[in-house]
Amino acid sequence: MIGIIGAMDEEVEQIVSAMEIERTEEKAQMTFRQGSLNGTEIVIVRSGIGKINAAACAQILCDDFKVDYIINTGIAGSLDAKIDIGDIVISTDALHHDVDATNFGYPVGQVPRMDVLSFPADKKLIELALEACKKAVPEIGIHTGRVCSGDQFISDQAVKDKIIKNFGGSCCEMEGASIAHVAYLNNVPFVILRAISDKADNSATVDYPTFEKKAIANSVKLIKQLCAEI
Repeated sequence: MIGIIGAMDEEVEQIVSAMEIERTEEKAQMTFRQGSLNGTEIVIVRSGIGKINAAACAQILCDDFKVDYIINTGIAGSLDAKIDIGDIVISTDALHHDVDATNFGYPVGQVPRMDVLSFPADKKLIELALEACKKAVPEIGIHTGRVCSGDQFISDQAVKDKIIKNFGGSCCEMEGASIAHVAYLNNVPFVILRAISDKADNSATVDYPTFEKKAIANSVKLIKQLCAEI
């Protein structure tokens, strides 16, 4: 079974409407809907915004639904000039850009006493997502790269530049690394799929509401196709 997490209602409601729902469960103020999409068994949930909400959601998927894969879908800000608004980023890995334990000798971004800085996405899911993108949204740019997550909406060029300096990265958002972190701890394969809604700079607060719906629409098309491929 595939667990699909979106942070906002807008990111999951179109997928829910296309499902055949067999079971609904309420837990931790989240609604988990289990059923089929394009013949594939899935459970989809709106986690809420931010890393803690997303982590709690991912752990419930592992414990209560015993998911085989986790896919995080949604929108993000671009960290790379080559990645335009509307494009799709498929994660190679994900990390916490707002973690700093450098005083204890850890690299910036690494959670203390964890054995990795970033959490690698599943190679098979990355390949399947690339193929699904080519079929579902061939008209837009498709990129693979690092997802940088933190409990901040990045809309300041200086903050963006600091994230790029520390981590490189293709996009920044507020949930992916915590989902990746939980998936890593539970040994569950994952991939993060993000459609770009803004440039994560001083224009972000203007671009985000303008392009949010377009970016979400691209994410939904991709999820539907990817579920058929897995």
